[in-house]
Amino acid sequence: MSDIQLDYAVPAADLADYITLFYHFRADVPVFEDVERADNAQFRFRLSPGGATYRFHDGTVQTPGDVHVIGPTSGPINSSAIGPVRVFGMGLTAAGWTAMIGSEASSLLNRAIDASTVFGAARLRAAAAALADTKDLAGCIAIGEPLVRDLLARGDPGTSAFLRRIDDWLAASPSPDIADLIAATGLSRRQVERRCNAAYGAPPKLLARKYRALRAASALTMDGSDIDDVIALGFYDQSHLIREVKQFTGLTPRQIRAQPTILQQLTMAQRSALGGQVSPLISDT
Repeated sequence: MSDIQLDYAVPAADLADYITLFYHFRADVPVFEDVERADNAQFRFRLSPGGATYRFHDGTVQTPGDVHVIGPTSGPINSSAIGPVRVFGMGLTAAGWTAMIGSEASSLLNRAIDASTVFGAARLRAAAAALADTKDLAGCIAIGEPLVRDLLARGDPGTSAFLRRIDDWLAASPSPDIADLIAATGLSRRQVERRCNAAYGAPPKLLARKYRALRAASALTMDGSDIDDVIALGFYDQSHLIREVKQFTGLTPRQIRAQPTILQQLTMAQRSALGGQVSPLISDT
């Protein structure tokens, strides 16, 4: 475990609407292979030599450039890289995606793209060179936060208010009802689904399933909850729980509890430790 480290940090207050967490990942191993859970979109700088490959859950395989964006994911990613590996990255909220990327999130669901196509090569080249000279997460953040501020476009207040309602809806209940969301937004079901697809990459029902499954995985591992308690989070029965958790994490509840992968174990432990500092959509998943 000491050869593989993952550190998280909460963004500055003015970036909290756009960035979930900053992170610094290091793996001093010849080859790193692991499974990433479904998650928010990611903006990553690979700061070590050697290629990296993502296999998305629909079978698509991509080898992105050193600086890349991964769209929102609705299933696990099998990640592999030639070591040693060092990555600085950040999760993008739906507001962050809208302001920084701007394209339809559903068009990049479970896909990665070269970040230079979005932000320009020169700007990212300078940031990557500076990041490569850093030693730790604090040094990376000192470079990353000004970069994010530079990349953020002027947001649409109406869009931001809508996205906050979506996040509040997802956080309010382990198994939220879409009727409550429609009532809160004052929009039609079709309008809500269209705007969710644009910002989150998925319709509300899939988002609710995703966060319910991630909460369940975290509860099984971090809280020591028993199966019956987790089923009560909104699953029909044990079979439903197993299917949903595996759909979004790549592991069954038994595997998550008894034999979590290193990356999933570190992810859940680090995010759980941030409870109270970040949204429950981050700390509880």
